[in-house]
Amino acid sequence: MSRNAPPDEIMMHLRAKWVHLAHSFIVYARCGLYDKVFSNFITTQFVIISSTFDMREGKVAVITGTNSNLGINIAYRLLDEIDADTNLTIVVTSRTLPRVKDVINDIKKHAREKLPHRTGFLEFDYLLVDFTNMVSILGAYYDLQKKFAHIDYIFVNAAQGCYSGIDWLAACKCIASNLLDAVTFPTYKIQRVGVKSDDGMGLIFQGNAFGPYYFMHRIRPLLAGGGRIVWISSVMSGAKYLSFNDLQLLRSHEPYEGSKRLVDLIHTGTHAALKKNHDIRSYVVHPGIFTSFSFFQYLNFVTYYGMMFLFYIARFLGSTIHNILGYTAANAPVCVALQDRRQEMKLASSCDRWGREFIDTLEIDPTGAEDVVAYMDKLVAEWDEKLKDQITPTRVP
Repeated sequence: MSRNAPPDEIMMHLRAKWVHLAHSFIVYARCGLYDKVFSNFITTQFVIISSTFDMREGKVAVITGTNSNLGINIAYRLLDEIDADTNLTIVVTSRTLPRVKDVINDIKKHAREKLPHRTGFLEFDYLLVDFTNMVSILGAYYDLQKKFAHIDYIFVNAAQGCYSGIDWLAACKCIASNLLDAVTFPTYKIQRVGVKSDDGMGLIFQGNAFGPYYFMHRIRPLLAGGGRIVWISSVMSGAKYLSFNDLQLLRSHEPYEGSKRLVDLIHTGTHAALKKNHDIRSYVVHPGIFTSFSFFQYLNFVTYYGMMFLFYIARFLGSTIHNILGYTAANAPVCVALQDRRQEMKLASSCDRWGREFIDTLEIDPTGAEDVVAYMDKLVAEWDEKLKDQITPTRVP
């Protein structure tokens, strides 16, 4: 649907979608496929919303991992800080459709309660994408390029982990010997070693580094001419976590941290060329330490609130990266999306002991950036060839 389509054409387009929806309801209901009825209703509802939005000029933001604490707070904060008269489409990503619906309802509630005087339109679309599955990534790209002529912001909030628990004895020893280090660099988290994806790559390598990199490669034409890429790194992304003899992190005991080092090097090795050749600004940020939903399964009531107490103690003792709140953690990602900052630096969401926010600027060790990008580009070429005849839509039919 063209942005400048005449009203009669738009109404015909919407009527056709509703007729298709009604027909699908009847077919699925007769077959007893009530889950399909639900899924088809949600899908068509979003498609119709997105189709009507095509008429309006505005901004498009893709937030990967929107259902995470950081992802949804990036959406909240972007809404709060972008000009109130800006038409905005937020593209929610998730692996499953029910999570999409929940996240969109939460964002709508935030807008309704916190921004009652907002004049710009707020619309939603969604992608079902799994960055550990190359066919899923390709399908998500095709969905995006069919829906949008341009993407203004993409937040690469990939946080694939492969944890098996916590070494509680080591945790207690760390806390007793150095509290600040213990709650800033939690080396007592136990990660599984050697886990591969169904595509045959290191699972954490693919989910946090190569999968998003391949997605950026595919959607680069949509970002060209002013788009922004915001890579979400980590406090723990030092050079020590990555071996250049194990770029896929299959032998690493700290693959998550190694993947975030890869993110730093991907950004460092690509931002200048993206700006020069495509007018795309790339940034890398870290959100500091905050409560994350992904590790709740290993905590009970006592250990969760014990962790929160130690976070506040660390902040009171002078730590500037114990943001604790997801909204504070989202400060740096949204800042670089809306403001021009130095691209060669990493920006960190920070706060003082009373929770007052500020942005810190950190240097990135660039050692190995060219080698990492060369390796990624080699894999991109291989997967372009493997996927050249493969198209799998992510939407429910």
